Amino acid sequence: MSFHSPDEVDRILSASINAFDGWKQVSFEKKAALMNALAENLEQNKERYARIITEEMGKVIRQSRKEIEKCALTCRYYADKAQEFLKPEVIKSASAKSYVSYHPLGPILAVMPWNFPFWQVIRFAAPALMAGNTAILKHASNVTGCALMIEELFREAGFNKDVFQTIIVEGKNMDSIVKDPRIKAVTLTGSEEAGSKVAEAAGKSLKKTVLELGGSDPFIVLEDADLNLASDIAVKSRMVNAGQSCIAAKRFILLEAIADKFTEALRTKMISLKMGDPFEEDSDYGPLAKLEFANVLDDQIKKSVQAGARVILGGEWNESDGLYFPVTILTNVKPGMPAYEDELFGPVASVIVVKDEEEAIKVANDTRFGLGASVWTTDIAKAEGLASKIEAGTVSINKMVSSDPQLPFGGIKMSGFGRELSYLGIREFTNIKTVNIG
Repeated sequence: MSFHSPDEVDRILSASINAFDGWKQVSFEKKAALMNALAENLEQNKERYARIITEEMGKVIRQSRKEIEKCALTCRYYADKAQEFLKPEVIKSASAKSYVSYHPLGPILAVMPWNFPFWQVIRFAAPALMAGNTAILKHASNVTGCALMIEELFREAGFNKDVFQTIIVEGKNMDSIVKDPRIKAVTLTGSEEAGSKVAEAAGKSLKKTVLELGGSDPFIVLEDADLNLASDIAVKSRMVNAGQSCIAAKRFILLEAIADKFTEALRTKMISLKMGDPFEEDSDYGPLAKLEFANVLDDQIKKSVQAGARVILGGEWNESDGLYFPVTILTNVKPGMPAYEDELFGPVASVIVVKDEEEAIKVANDTRFGLGASVWTTDIAKAEGLASKIEAGTVSINKMVSSDPQLPFGGIKMSGFGRELSYLGIREFTNIKTVNIG
């Protein structure tokens, strides 16, 4: 992999801001036609794009295909809805006429992660471009092939080549790019550390940022929950992308009355999963993306066990296993343990038993994260009451936490700020302008 030189980066930034002058004038109808062409390309070449995802970061091929399908869906959603979301809004006031209008900002820098290498980019780019901005992508270094293929995808769909561009640079060089006056705003999905650094650089330049960072999502199971459904979804949520998902269920908070039964169901269903070659159609999960991730996860498990956690499934890994990490369940998880305090980014479930609903909410909120959460009960009114007390950007009731182009997505606390998707997401990178007529 060769990096762009400083001169090449300079050329890319200049091309982006020059392209913005023309792109912001393009009609919604023309933008929508291009975005629909992008969706059609994704759909027609799904296998091609899915295979490079699996090749570069190890996602099982079935999930890679679904990632591409979701990208196409989101392109079509914003092609259809952008004009409606950005139309001027008349506000009654003391003035003769007042309204709010939405205008693009310019080149937006997107710093994106490896775990959903197409989806994370498209969920930013589709609304940002439909709003009239141009985009510059800095992707994770281990998915450079995906980054270049996405750039090619936009050009094949008919977009001006400078409306969406990729820069290949080392992370240590990002500070000066974020601060460059040609960059008008920044979005990042990634770790707390990366988000903090980008936010600091952007803050010094007074630039808008949207951050979607880590998560340690609580999965709260009450006494009256459908335990078969809840345990099915628990496994699915914890194991998507081999557990490498910010919104995966990670902390399973169980009321005492059902804790043993649910834990045994979770264990039984996790045992049945097939770990294997991610290109094999019957593999349920594949390797982690990097060896360093396996080392970190192994260390978190060992430290948790030393502090009193119990391993009831898996838990044993060494470097000879390579990137394949065994599905693991930890019980007796308590405050102070990595399994309680930190994000475990891999196929590891942390089980925490509580005596009542009040304690369940206390434990759910006893984290520096606030991305997603779920509540499992047949009493929907009770669940909605509990949801209002949970500190998270998304709370799902009797369903898996997932992103949907129709709904705003993002977190609070150390999980970031700002929102992606829905009408709120497309407005994040606009000048929300008030026009007031006397």
